[in-house]
Amino acid sequence: MKFNGELKEGVFVRRYKRFLVDVRLLNGDILTMHCPNTGSMKNCGEPGSQVWFSRSDNPKRKYAHTWELVRLAEGHLACINTHQANGLVKEAIKQACLPELAGYQTVRAEVGYGLEGSRIDFLLENGLQDPQCYVEVKSVTLAMGQGLGLFPDAKSVRGAKHLRELMAVRALGHRAVLFFCVLHEGISEVRPADDIDLKYGTLLREALAAGVEVIAYGVLISKSGMCISKRLSVVCPKLGL
Repeated sequence: MKFNGELKEGVFVRRYKRFLVDVRLLNGDILTMHCPNTGSMKNCGEPGSQVWFSRSDNPKRKYAHTWELVRLAEGHLACINTHQANGLVKEAIKQACLPELAGYQTVRAEVGYGLEGSRIDFLLENGLQDPQCYVEVKSVTLAMGQGLGLFPDAKSVRGAKHLRELMAVRALGHRAVLFFCVLHEGISEVRPADDIDLKYGTLLREALAAGVEVIAYGVLISKSGMCISKRLSVVCPKLGL
């Protein structure tokens, strides 16, 4: 997946009002831009971090620029734009790069489903008579060192709802897949962030026991674009251990 246009470089100054960041440009000017990340963004860069951002030509946007990438202290690149995760997964499915999700005739995005008024990220189908495959995508950027990545990085009521919905469709005989798209090159293993959101971690273990498939893939990141790379480990140790 290529970025729309060449990314520009700057230095991270601060994040505020949740969706705004100030970036110092190479000429010293300060530019306010959109931060497309609803999480806490814990460990995703300190003031002074090298960042890259894109620009939109949409005249209706209040802030034309969007923060995309950050280089962290240990040298790894991370993509903080969580909206990119769905595009990466969709591209990988259509290019048959994901063996676990291969063999389906159609891929539909943002399809309404469930008892709680949700929309599934991707619905894979082979016809009305075959079990459908429901795929929910979550982006992972919280790195704790030594390859460990955690999800979520903040309490996630929405994430818990999606787990309940996936368990419900699995109970109806369909495939239900939780796909962790790891947007941090320093992560090789994903675990639930029990210290941040124990309810989510508990539900994730229930979902696994109920037959929900949980997979994770890493992403190769560059200033020109990104692509899904290799499958990563997902580990859910028993609570209390």
